[in-house]
Amino acid sequence: MDTREFRNCMGKFATGVTVVTYDTEDGKHGFTANSLTSVSLDPPLVLVSVDRKIKSFEYMKKNNFTVNILKDTQEDTAMHFAGRTTEVLPFEWEEGENCHRLKESLAYIECEPWAEYDGGDHVLYVGKVKNFKYDDGEALGYYQGKFISISAQ
Repeated sequence: MDTREFRNCMGKFATGVTVVTYDTEDGKHGFTANSLTSVSLDPPLVLVSVDRKIKSFEYMKKNNFTVNILKDTQEDTAMHFAGRTTEVLPFEWEEGENCHRLKESLAYIECEPWAEYDGGDHVLYVGKVKNFKYDDGEALGYYQGKFISISAQ
């Protein structure tokens, strides 16, 4: 199978854009992800798929994390956590209950580890939701390799 063509096919599925944040002994960290899934309401569980090749992969093991759902104005933040860092940070940190999160996100979901599963070249991390908050606004989306605005209208 041509993996590039499969990726192009999956690009036809529009997704939201998140930054998953977590704390380590070295400080506050995160990575951009568009693979967020609600798994269960009772107990409240969410799933994030993490590429085995990124540094964050190992830190997610048995570590609290926060899924920050980005506003459509936070494209620079998404790019920063995707590896295109800038000298001036395009975001601010704030203290969460379990780890740091991004200030001004459209929503956040604070989680503690629940389970992890083999997902081929990814690992599927399931977190139990401990706290969440959301605001009104447009979400940052991703479609066919480009950022888009997702509106409720």
